[in-house]
Amino acid sequence: MRISAENIGKKFVREWIVRNASFELNAGESYTFVGPNGSGKSTLLQLLTGITPVSEGKITYQTGDKKIEEDHWYKHLVIAAPYLELIEEFTLRELTEFHTRFKPFKSRMSFSDFEDFIQLAHAKHKTVRHFSSGMKQRVKLGLAFMSDVPVIFLDEPTTNLDAQGIGWYLDNVAKYTQNQLVLLGSNVKQEYEFCENIISVSAFK
Repeated sequence: MRISAENIGKKFVREWIVRNASFELNAGESYTFVGPNGSGKSTLLQLLTGITPVSEGKITYQTGDKKIEEDHWYKHLVIAAPYLELIEEFTLRELTEFHTRFKPFKSRMSFSDFEDFIQLAHAKHKTVRHFSSGMKQRVKLGLAFMSDVPVIFLDEPTTNLDAQGIGWYLDNVAKYTQNQLVLLGSNVKQEYEFCENIISVSAFK
């Protein structure tokens, strides 16, 4: 899996949030986009996921020698981010069952094992609407860690987590993403201490 960005940029009204960004991201590596609040980390990740279209430049997705068409790119990735909402009408078990119809779990993990993994087995029949923000974030991260896809996007991954939740994230993020392409957006060093490649978004202005 390879993602290639060629002079990509995003403009909102008259302001360029990101511009002239060029880099190559390869399978089996982890990359963190760092920078202060408002520097464009989340915008850049959204460009790479395809959630937000680029204003200029080109992004190419490739697996082996085969190009992945933009319309099929979503099948290859999973995202955990504060701005992405869960389906709140579902219970945890219903949400998990729905998610795995599109993104199966690694090693055919069972739903009960997943609930144990995210330490929310007691809430499996609880409606997501009634989860705390920390519980929701743990669900998002658990789905990201366990989905059998080649690319994982993590934007501000410890948002809303308490000390125990942050410890759970740190214990699992490197362990369960070893063979995938991992892309983070963060300005909190402990979130990306495992990461091999650090890219400053401030350079893309």
